[in-house]
Amino acid sequence: MGNLTTMNEFLLVVLTGDRLILYILFAVFLLIYMKTLLLNFLIIFLVITDRHLHTPMYFFLGNLAFLDMSYSTVTAPRMIHDFVSTNPSISFLSCMTQIYFFIHFASSEILLLAVMSYDRYVAICHPLHYIPIMSWKVCVQLSSMVWVLGFFYALTHTLCLLRLTFCNINIIHNFFCDLPHLLQISCTDTFINFLVLLTVGGSLGLVAFVVTFHPYTHIFSAIIRIPTSDGKLKAFSTCTSHLAVVFIFYGSLVFIYLVPTTSSLVLVSVIYSVINPLLNPLIYSVRNNDLKAALRRVLHHSML
Repeated sequence: MGNLTTMNEFLLVVLTGDRLILYILFAVFLLIYMKTLLLNFLIIFLVITDRHLHTPMYFFLGNLAFLDMSYSTVTAPRMIHDFVSTNPSISFLSCMTQIYFFIHFASSEILLLAVMSYDRYVAICHPLHYIPIMSWKVCVQLSSMVWVLGFFYALTHTLCLLRLTFCNINIIHNFFCDLPHLLQISCTDTFINFLVLLTVGGSLGLVAFVVTFHPYTHIFSAIIRIPTSDGKLKAFSTCTSHLAVVFIFYGSLVFIYLVPTTSSLVLVSVIYSVINPLLNPLIYSVRNNDLKAALRRVLHHSML
């Protein structure tokens, strides 16, 4: 029985063994990853440079874009590399690093989506007090809280993994190191790990879930009371993008961690960690007139 600290490497299972398909997937996912970086970087650039976007809503959107870039970068380059590699192995240190940062960025995104729900609640239900409540000081504090909680939550799980041992099985049935897969192949009692996952992760997830969805009961009630159709449409349009991102994120996340042994787990992991970071900027940019206007202003100035 080898201790985790002496385990040299784990083997990652790629999506298929057909070399032609793997080369096609290499090209497809490389394009997806590059577009993910480009679109999310564009949102960050616009939020920073355009003064019309210097509002709490776009401050948090810039944080979301950075998180999408980050946790996509944790998984996608490794997967793309393995499509054309003859040795899809990952070292112990790289595996632990990947798990830590993936949990950090994913949990931070869950918390950030909750903060963005609160921001929409204040904007629609208390518009006259929006600026005092969502001051820049409060925005920075909320953003810092998201990053700090994500840091300690990821650190907790990573430290708990260090107590595990692995015997003869070092195959991870996924294209990246993830917590459920390592717990499955451990030959040590994982009771403490699952206890931490259920208590700490469950508590954090429950709080984030309530803070994310409960404000919408008040938001929809406030929208219904708006007298004009244009006013209702404008208020609702500021929430639809956020709701779409929330449902996609929570849907794939719940499927991964509640149904970790299904045959489609790898496919869902791809959607969760690679496709979602591309969909998020598309969802926000397609329906967002402010971002479109900011992009037009940047293009106009660049042509002068």
